[in-house]
Amino acid sequence: MEKMKIMLVDDEERYLQTTKKLIEKKGYEVLTALSGEEALEKLKPQNVHVVILDVKMPGMDGNQTLKAIKTLYPLVEVIMLTGHGTMDSAIDGLKSGAFDYLVKPADIDDIIEKAMEAFEKRQHREEKIRVAQSKKYMRSPREILKDDNE
Repeated sequence: MEKMKIMLVDDEERYLQTTKKLIEKKGYEVLTALSGEEALEKLKPQNVHVVILDVKMPGMDGNQTLKAIKTLYPLVEVIMLTGHGTMDSAIDGLKSGAFDYLVKPADIDDIIEKAMEAFEKRQHREEKIRVAQSKKYMRSPREILKDDNE
């Protein structure tokens, strides 16, 4: 089974480094980005499954970053991280395709649990895509015989 790869996106470096260490101790691979722009750059060469994205960031905010991620990498699941004062932004994020949101400061086990739920959703969607693609290329014996008779 593929191991979940997480990206944390937050403009607070101390929060990023602490959270990264705690998640890595649980056995997951973690990438970090200090901005939406950096996150989009780092997503290009990486196969990230779940992004934990802060809503409130200078420059490209969380909702703008979410929309860009969903446009460029539609299978990546995004969990919005919000403070109490930005709850409306988190709800906007859900409308834009976020998997869910967590309120800061979120417990590390809650972050991992929510990320695992998002990862499982992504794996289910990937499997549906594989099945659909294989059906497209697989033909029934009846179709093969029909072609032989023509």
